[in-house]
Amino acid sequence: MGHVDHGKTTLLDYILKTNVAGKEAGGITQSIGAYEIAHNGKKITFIDTPGHEAFSKMRERGAKIADLAILVVAADDSVKPQTKNALKYIQDEKLPYIVAINKIDKPGANIDQVANDLMQVGVFLEGRGGDVSWHGISAKTGEGINDLLDLILLSSELEDIHCVGADVASGVVTSVKMDPKRGIVAGVIVKDGTLLQGSSIATHSAKGKVRMLEDFMGKAAKELNPSAPAAIIGFESAPQIGEMFCAHKDEKTLRSSLEQLEKTKPMVAKKASADIAKEKHLPVFLKADEAGSLEVLIEVTHHLMETLPLSIVKTSVGPITESDVKDAESMRAIIVGFHTKMDRAAENMILVKKINTLSSPIIYELEKQMKEYAEKFATKEYRTLEVLGVFGQPKGKERVVGGRVVLGPIRNNESFEIWHDTRMIGKGRIINLQSERKDIAEAPTDVEVGMLVESDEPIRIGNKLIFA
Repeated sequence: MGHVDHGKTTLLDYILKTNVAGKEAGGITQSIGAYEIAHNGKKITFIDTPGHEAFSKMRERGAKIADLAILVVAADDSVKPQTKNALKYIQDEKLPYIVAINKIDKPGANIDQVANDLMQVGVFLEGRGGDVSWHGISAKTGEGINDLLDLILLSSELEDIHCVGADVASGVVTSVKMDPKRGIVAGVIVKDGTLLQGSSIATHSAKGKVRMLEDFMGKAAKELNPSAPAAIIGFESAPQIGEMFCAHKDEKTLRSSLEQLEKTKPMVAKKASADIAKEKHLPVFLKADEAGSLEVLIEVTHHLMETLPLSIVKTSVGPITESDVKDAESMRAIIVGFHTKMDRAAENMILVKKINTLSSPIIYELEKQMKEYAEKFATKEYRTLEVLGVFGQPKGKERVVGGRVVLGPIRNNESFEIWHDTRMIGKGRIINLQSERKDIAEAPTDVEVGMLVESDEPIRIGNKLIFA
């Protein structure tokens, strides 16, 4: 754990001798990735948590799942906001930890400065007046990394970190994805027992059977031992990220274990909910590749909503589909996709229907796109009519209204949105447009008109009719 750009993923990349960092969009970790290595005959599972500020909930879950934390601090940049943020989670969870001072190969590296800055936030390193184990490393050259791995194994022995050889496998759900071909894919870490293919599996909110079991490299596996990261295919419905799971061949034993598990406090994140109140002017439909990513996208959007005219109207996990485009069209929403793909039918429909979409595999780039789009939307002037009168009794969906064109022109047979204050409450269409009791094709700014309209909601004095 640690600040963004302090080299957590590069460190892991060196340890794994693979290009994990290169595979990550923009070189930053955007979901909880879990990876297993062997060192001196013992296995270590690394959970790589994102450092960017938008991923605070993921870091919190990472701290809850782990047995030991590595607080990574760059020798040339020292203690930063996410360093303090990560430290808070570590301390809140009473999680044993060690410090890795990275980038000691850089010209501006200053270990003494890092040690002093850590002291200011209550971290006292060994040999410098404290008992927190640490090591200087370079994730780029590999200097000190073997010693760091030795320190991890030593710390696990001193902290007496061990698993329980339970008959029932148990662990934590770390990610949930919707795969168009394979269905629900749940990423988990086995904490105790041996997870077997073919076992029944259950969490507080979901159940199923382990039809397919894969290790962290995506290779099929028959069984996985404690600490192993795994992908499970077979849940009937999506479990929640952070939930504990139990798995066993015998369903009766599984039910009994789950009852015991339910006595423990689950680590479930707050459900990623759509803020469906349409008090902002620009409706957005949020899509992400998996539940954790969607949670982050919702959090980023809520932050933007504090100052910009945005409103979340729908959220979902998985690739952008033709059905999503139809929903976006009906809601007059733009589609915002984070780290997710789009199928061919959706691409074609977007071109035909001219639905606006924003997408990026990097959260801060997507945040920038949304900000720029919303700012342009906020300054755009829409043709508007202020409703001054409503006449007679409505006949079905038909109504007679009168009003003043605040910004025109407005035209006969045009569609409109009905707004009350800053909320869109319905839609309609002009059937007949008149001025001074004469039919007209259009009305300019500041002209008073009478209209026969068709609308799905009642229109009242003071409403505004917005013409896109």
